[in-house]
This record gives sequence, C-alpha cells and structure tokens, in this order.
Amino acid sequence: QVQLVESGGGSVEAGGSLRLACVASGHGYGSSCMAWFRQAPGKEREGVATIDSSGTTRYADSVKGRFTISQDNTKNTLYLQMNSLKPEDTAMYYCAADYFEKDDGSWLQLDEYNHWGQGTQVTVSS
Repeated sequence: QVQLVESGGGSVEAGGSLRLACVASGHGYGSSCMAWFRQAPGKEREGVATIDSSGTTRYADSVKGRFTISQDNTKNTLYLQMNSLKPEDTAMYYCAADYFEKDDGSWLQLDEYNHWGQGTQVTVSS
C-alpha cells in the first residue's frame, strides 16, 4: 500500500511563498505520474500541477509562472514551490500519484489517480 504524506502548508500574506512537500512510501511504490491538487471550501478539487517520470511538467493556467513542481527521486519526495501567493490560492492541497503517465487532459481528472494524501492547508491573507 502506497502512502502519501504532505507537509509545508501554513498561513502567509499575499505575495508570500510556501514550499509543500509530499513523501511517498510503501510497498509497490513506483509512480509514473505525480500531481498536486487543491480544494477550496465549497469548490471542487482541481488540478494544480503535475510531473511525470521523464520530468515533463504541466500547470493549471491560474498558477503558471508562480508555482513550480519538482521531485527528488532519491527521497521519494514531490515538491510544490509556491511564490507570489494570492488569497484565491487558499485551499487544502493534496498530493496524488498514479502508475500511468497522463496527457494534457487526463492529468486533471481525479479518477486517474490511485493514491492520495490527506492534504495540507494553505491560507493566504490579503
């Protein structure tokens, strides 16, 4: 069973930065695709960024130029560097993993991912 544990969330003022981390562990781990999603109160969970085993990255339009996804395979850790944060970035952020690579459309679909973390809260004040 694969476990994903997120950390790094917190409260910051608009314009600030945070770096989220997601550590993967467990039997059978070997994901080809990892992603960050977020869910704000009263809204649906949405894709933020994804990275595959070749290093290809994709971003939601709302975070392009501000967020950077990366991974350290030696530590089985996924990162999300978030800069120039805005109040609308406030949400619970989730790490997701799957064995299969995604395309431009499928990476945004929740049911494409087999494993999810419990989430870490990010709050951005104006």
